[in-house]
Amino acid sequence: MFKKILIANRGEIACRVAATARRMGIQTVAVYSEADARAQHVLACDEAVLIGGPAPRDSYLQWERILAAAKATGAQAIHPGYGFLSENEGFAQACAEAGVVFIGPPASAILAMGLKAESKRLMEAAGVPLVPGYHGADQDPALLKREADRIGYPVLIKASAGGGGKGMRAVMAAEEFDAALASCKREAINSFGDDAVLIERYVQRPRHIEIQVFGDTQGDCVYLFERDCSVQRRHQKVLEEAPAPGMTAERRREMGEAAVAAAKAVGYVGAGTVEFIAEQDGRFYFMEMNTRLQVEHPVTEAITGLDLVEWQLRVAAGQPLPLKQSELRIHGHAIEARICAENPEAGFLPATGSLDVLRWPAHSSFVRSDVRVDTGVVEGDAISPYYDSMVAKLIVWGEDRAQALARLDAALAQTHIVGLQTNVAFLRRCAATQSFTGADLDTGLIERERAALFGQPGLPLDVAAAAVVAHSLALEARTQDADPWSRRDGFRLTGDAVRRFDLAEGATHHEIQLRRPQRGAMVLSVNGVEQTFAVDSASPERHVLLLGNCEGEGLGQRRITVQTYARGEDVTVFAPQGSATLTEVDVIAHAGEGAPSAGRLTAPMPGKLVALLVKAGDAVKAGQALAVMEAMKMEHTLNSPRDGKVAELLYAVGDQLSDGAELLRLEEA
Repeated sequence: MFKKILIANRGEIACRVAATARRMGIQTVAVYSEADARAQHVLACDEAVLIGGPAPRDSYLQWERILAAAKATGAQAIHPGYGFLSENEGFAQACAEAGVVFIGPPASAILAMGLKAESKRLMEAAGVPLVPGYHGADQDPALLKREADRIGYPVLIKASAGGGGKGMRAVMAAEEFDAALASCKREAINSFGDDAVLIERYVQRPRHIEIQVFGDTQGDCVYLFERDCSVQRRHQKVLEEAPAPGMTAERRREMGEAAVAAAKAVGYVGAGTVEFIAEQDGRFYFMEMNTRLQVEHPVTEAITGLDLVEWQLRVAAGQPLPLKQSELRIHGHAIEARICAENPEAGFLPATGSLDVLRWPAHSSFVRSDVRVDTGVVEGDAISPYYDSMVAKLIVWGEDRAQALARLDAALAQTHIVGLQTNVAFLRRCAATQSFTGADLDTGLIERERAALFGQPGLPLDVAAAAVVAHSLALEARTQDADPWSRRDGFRLTGDAVRRFDLAEGATHHEIQLRRPQRGAMVLSVNGVEQTFAVDSASPERHVLLLGNCEGEGLGQRRITVQTYARGEDVTVFAPQGSATLTEVDVIAHAGEGAPSAGRLTAPMPGKLVALLVKAGDAVKAGQALAVMEAMKMEHTLNSPRDGKVAELLYAVGDQLSDGAELLRLEEA
């Protein structure tokens, strides 16, 4: 077994590998960029080496520096994690030539499966079912268009060297093909250095089912069952579960054996995933093979009780697979939710910022846990524009799917993140949809359930307002060491004591009054609607609210435990029903402020301008695509905020954009 390994990655996967290696008595070396000097994966390892600037191309993609760090520290092997260099055959080959073990498959297997067109040909020869399509080397756009017309729309354009949804577009009609192809090629060349694509028939209502495979250097290979990863946005996974709902033992064996055949066809060693598109009737087709450990591997660990990272290390050290196929079993059901810094209401636009509050439900790091959190950040860290937007993976396990679903909802409700936008509330809604709870799964689930997923209110205003008032009163009592109702600066000769609060949700202001009669309970009025109000505050953050209908004592009374976190004037409230953020406005402090300017085309986050779709003098309509920027490894189309005329272009293609930068000036048409 190895004495020391280097982890050529960052974030939660680097922390995960470090934890398993420590348990096995293996020392670890971290590599890090200038942006990650204080990152958790650096702290988790025994040694750490700086390898370059913040951008991945200047650090985590510099494999020569990584190899030099391995040699300098005496590391015998390199674990690539996932992403970055994990599927780079050049890096795997360089490791072999340098006498450093690459903890993954041989370079030949990565090369064979990395080019999708080549892998399709190999799978056809191995008897693995394929989706009808074009996988040829001729990349002439006119030929690709003819092939798409021949296959029949809708078709899917996919970067041949790609993965993770990058360089992938669904084309529903012939007139959309040229623009989609150009966008795919741009994204592919930026992400993978190769703009070759393939064209496939777009299967209607497909399920995305993948098989975890594992091979050793003795030639043995097993499958560790399946994962259903059908719930996706922008071709990237949102919720993953194992085993796949509705999977029969016969179909599981059939898909597992096909996956093993695919792996053996390329002499596969280590952990890999064979991904299939499955029809609703159960027919399945090979899609691609990811020649690395997957982000969603914890759900497989949860149902098998196995540590897949430990298996990786043992197999890379030349040991045989720990178990035979006949010894592998499924126990229970597991679901993983990817918690990302993004705004689902804005097309899942990635977000950046500081994790001012980061609180998780009670959890452990064991392979099979009721609740497990895999993350590479802690409270106070920042999500930067240099890397992907994932904050953590939340994994739950239950004896059956119903119990796993219940645990997932409870764990998400107890996940509190403040400081940037996240998809936590969206994940709760997604897991609660009729389609997901009923296991009516396909890759179009999010679009099909739009009405239930988007534009939904968070925590009801009466509860959110009561929580903010409770927070304000608790803070006053703590800082002034007195009951706020007993303060002498609120003198009155007679009548009820009244406190007024100006709360806002975005641009909407709410009139809030808290009245304490000379006799009886306090009354909270929210936009004229009254309810009795009582609160027991253990701290300025934790409050037990007692809210009741004013028509009769105790009638309709509710007891609600809430958490509040203040960030400037903004107070974020978390309750079992949901969350909300209200602004407690200081009217005097904001006196004289004007409304912000509107109708400007600005960068929603830091990134690079990769395409300008208009020129000075062009007339544009509201919603028209004007520019394309690349941020956090994805392309984002920026649309015109209003009708107008392009007066001036302020940036050129290739320029770096700061958050809020104005790309062009619009004037009235």
